[in-house]
Amino acid sequence: MMQENYATSDTALLLVDLLNDFLDENGKLAQRIGPMLKKTDLVEHLKRLVKGAREKGVKIFYVPHGLHEHSFDDVTHIHPRWQWAMENKVFWMGEWGSDFYPVFKPRDEDVIVSRHRTFDSFVNTDLLAKLREHKIEKVVLAGLTSHTCVESAGRHALEEGFHVTFLTDAVAEFTEEAHNAARELSYPTFGHEVITIDEFLARVEKA
Repeated sequence: MMQENYATSDTALLLVDLLNDFLDENGKLAQRIGPMLKKTDLVEHLKRLVKGAREKGVKIFYVPHGLHEHSFDDVTHIHPRWQWAMENKVFWMGEWGSDFYPVFKPRDEDVIVSRHRTFDSFVNTDLLAKLREHKIEKVVLAGLTSHTCVESAGRHALEEGFHVTFLTDAVAEFTEEAHNAARELSYPTFGHEVITIDEFLARVEKA
């Protein structure tokens, strides 16, 4: 199969949920995900990814979680994960935990998508509209977590007709089992490409 290249004119790097509650040692999810963040060395990998993408002129989209007291007013059957998140005010809008982790603070030229409340960042957000507005055809996914929000974004992007790329060393998960399931089973199923950060950056072509 011919290797896919990525033109800066129609490619977007989607950074999913790079927020304090995940990445800071004082975040509300730090104890749960911290061991896997260390094992995957995620922060350092993402630093290399973001630096390389900026240098090559890839458009960066920030895709954040965000909850508030009325997030599920229209939902009859709230999933237990979101019940817990609401009770503990995880990614609570207006609070520190929902802020972008300082190392990955967006720049003026970046695109910030409206907050998603569950796994799928296309539902009840402006992600699709902003991808269309910027004439994006290829989405490249990185962030948290491997088996939930990153995977969900990729699945939905595929259904919308985008070319989907998962970066295997730019994601992390709460458990090794879920992490491996995403990378070894789900990503090859829903992604056109499943590659590393370095492989992606090497194939970026300026418009």
